[in-house]
Amino acid sequence: MSLMGSRETTGLVEQTEESIKRRGGAAREPRHKEKPYRTKGSVDILKPSLGGLIGKYALMIAIFVVMVFPFVWQLSTSFKGATENIYDFPPSLIPQAPTWDNYTEVFRTIPVLDYARNSLVIAVGTVITNVIFATLGGYALGCLKFRGKGIIMVIFFSTLLLPGEVTLTSQYLTVKSLGLANTLWGVFLPGAIAAINVLLMTAACRMIPADTLDAATIDGANTLQRLRHIVWPNIRGMVSVVALFAFIGSWDEFLWPLVVLSDPANYTLTVGMDYLNSTFGANPRVIAAGTMIALVPIIFLFAVLQKQFFKGVEEGSVKG
Repeated sequence: MSLMGSRETTGLVEQTEESIKRRGGAAREPRHKEKPYRTKGSVDILKPSLGGLIGKYALMIAIFVVMVFPFVWQLSTSFKGATENIYDFPPSLIPQAPTWDNYTEVFRTIPVLDYARNSLVIAVGTVITNVIFATLGGYALGCLKFRGKGIIMVIFFSTLLLPGEVTLTSQYLTVKSLGLANTLWGVFLPGAIAAINVLLMTAACRMIPADTLDAATIDGANTLQRLRHIVWPNIRGMVSVVALFAFIGSWDEFLWPLVVLSDPANYTLTVGMDYLNSTFGANPRVIAAGTMIALVPIIFLFAVLQKQFFKGVEEGSVKG
């Protein structure tokens, strides 16, 4: 009995060792890394050729340089002193003696914090109203059926064809007749809802299965419940896109606040920064510092919402 038991044990040990060797051998087998381009003789048409891949990355690098270089140059200029030549070629992007004097001059010349507060109040209000009304409008146009829906869509699309300058006079006369000229309300009102945001939310709402909404209606859910429990979870990504676009558009708006506002105490940050251009036209270092100050909130907001932003863009591109 003992002899048979020892033979069985020896057999199990040998099988275990052989199994370990097989696993180890399989683990040590070289893995062929899949190449990102189409090799010779390959039939995978979804991959680019080697030349096409190189050209794609070269184009991306060129676009990156064209878009990012002005920002980097402005940032570098804002930290350069009066003795440094900002127009050297090739440009020197690292200041020889970095200084905060240009930023100090901006705060000493204009009430930056007051102007930033005015811009922030208008931008936050614009985000809130665009998210609410664009969601409601998108739900109506994307999920409901009613007469005149096609006409309303045509009107929304037609407004995108008109530049803002065309309606500038009519908007000003409307705001003035309401007694809102030279007020922050007058600046805020025309941007409270944007046609492009309604169309974006309409596209997002159209991706929600109609059967799901019909089932919720049969179960007794009212409009508010459908919006809260079905529509909202499916469009949150697009909502972040709308919110970011609304904030940036309101924060960067210059022409409309310049037309409506006449009291310097009500100026927004962009209008206040224009004073730097007229006062320090010969000193682009101070102007660059003011530009960087105006960009800080946008950079911060995009850094916080970039995950939701790209998620919303991806959902819209895949589902639409």
